Amino acid sequence: MIEATDIHKRFGNVEVLKGVDLTVADSEIVAIVGASGAGKTTLLQVLGTLSRPDAGTVRYDGRDLSGLSDRELSHFRNRSIGFVFQLHRLLPEFTLEENVAMPALIAGTSRQEAMARARELLRYLGLADRATHRPAQLSGGEAQRGAVARALVNNPKAVLADEPSGSLDTRNRAELHKLFFDIRRDMGTTFCIVTHDESLAADCDRTVRMSDGRVEAISNTISNICTITE
Repeated sequence: MIEATDIHKRFGNVEVLKGVDLTVADSEIVAIVGASGAGKTTLLQVLGTLSRPDAGTVRYDGRDLSGLSDRELSHFRNRSIGFVFQLHRLLPEFTLEENVAMPALIAGTSRQEAMARARELLRYLGLADRATHRPAQLSGGEAQRGAVARALVNNPKAVLADEPSGSLDTRNRAELHKLFFDIRRDMGTTFCIVTHDESLAADCDRTVRMSDGRVEAISNTISNICTITE
């Protein structure tokens, strides 16, 4: 589904990505791990079209995105990719359901349909009773699950997550990890997750280990939670 070929990315005089190749299959859950500075977040930004590579190509379902204008790329990103970050990044002046509906509204979905989809996702994630609360009224775990709902509102084929459980306590971290696999089971969503959490990485279909801007190793993982997608 996602294919990155010979990706290079430089910031000033520092080459952060040095010819990265990575393919992610439909409905696969892949963990990207490595020491700080290895290039994990930069790779995720390139895969998510938030940053253009200096060289190399990114394809989704065989479609080369390198020729798209910034406007076309923004439209593709809004429709096709969901994002979850370490901090929930919910807008404080809006309710949870309004935050979840926001990407759908940006995509041109009617307010009625977008809000209905937001409420559906909040029910699925066990947050129906928090829909009208603002972010300051939510626990850290609730806010992060709300961010997951926001990532799913446009039915993306892929969700990219950067340290999504990094700010959570042990219980909420475990619940969020399980949620990713539940979503894959129920919706067929593909996940690429940058993480320092080795327990999460061990549960994923594959672990991509990066070092000094390169893919050092890729390992398959079999766990009781997820099934490797061939």
